[in-house]
Amino acid sequence: MQAVVKIGSSQHLVTPGQELLVDKLSVETGEVIFDQVFLLIDGDQVQVGQPTLPGVKVSAQVESSVKGDKIRVFKFKAKSRYSKTTGFRAKLTKIKINEIRVKKA
Repeated sequence: MQAVVKIGSSQHLVTPGQELLVDKLSVETGEVIFDQVFLLIDGDQVQVGQPTLPGVKVSAQVESSVKGDKIRVFKFKAKSRYSKTTGFRAKLTKIKINEIRVKKA
């Protein structure tokens, strides 16, 4: 079973047991439930939401908070002696998808 779920500001195709890095969540530990599910794939059956699927939720376990890779930004202008270096590291949350819950109608 797979689902397309909105986590933070992006959408992810998830399966139970999958681990992924997402934008930092406000929860540090424990279980998180995502209820904005746009697509559900169960074998040959595909359900598409308008825009979301009612009664479908994805539960995940928050494992840790980590920092992403370091990104270097270098600005340079020729003939004006201008150069500037800045850096950035995104704050991420590592989660593990527990299950995809479907409420039977």
